Amino acid sequence: MTVDISTVPRVRITLLPTPVVELRRLSDVLRGPRIFMKRDDLTGLALGGNKTRKLEFLLGEALSQGCDAVITVGAVQSNHCRQTAAAAAAVGVECHLVLGGEKPAFPPGNLLLDYLCGATVHYCAEPEREHKVLEIAERLRSRGRKPYVIPFGGSNAVGAMGFVAAVSELKNQMATLDKRVDHVVLPSSSGGTHAGMTVGVDL
Repeated sequence: MTVDISTVPRVRITLLPTPVVELRRLSDVLRGPRIFMKRDDLTGLALGGNKTRKLEFLLGEALSQGCDAVITVGAVQSNHCRQTAAAAAAVGVECHLVLGGEKPAFPPGNLLLDYLCGATVHYCAEPEREHKVLEIAERLRSRGRKPYVIPFGGSNAVGAMGFVAAVSELKNQMATLDKRVDHVVLPSSSGGTHAGMTVGVDL
């Protein structure tokens, strides 16, 4: 079965393909299999990370719908929020981040990058974040704006498309290296990366 991902709205804001490197010393230590790492820390956008792949499709859909603002949710040090702020800046839409907890006296790490990328940051208690997202969206609509809500971690069917595409990218790279992959190991949290990879492998 083949899937034409080129028909899905997408914005090219990621440095692709990310390189595949062999971890020879780790294989030596484990006295085991050859291990390769796909360097998705090098995707670009405010120090990179896996969420950037999802955001190509999420922002592609937002722009195709004529949206001029995005809203998403996360923790104060959220990698997803950092990359969303950078992606929104890259395509020229307003970004609102709803972060759980209180505003820190000094913005650490990712939060500082959120501000530097021009995001408007809203703080609230974690159980209230989803309500706050709806409140901000309604306020923007009342001002004639068209907001697009990105779920926690960018994890929905649209965001997962980024990793359906990533499997195809990885397959082509390994074919070029004349290497066969027996197993793929990845972290899983909100599940979008995991779902996209699973669908990609099935396809």
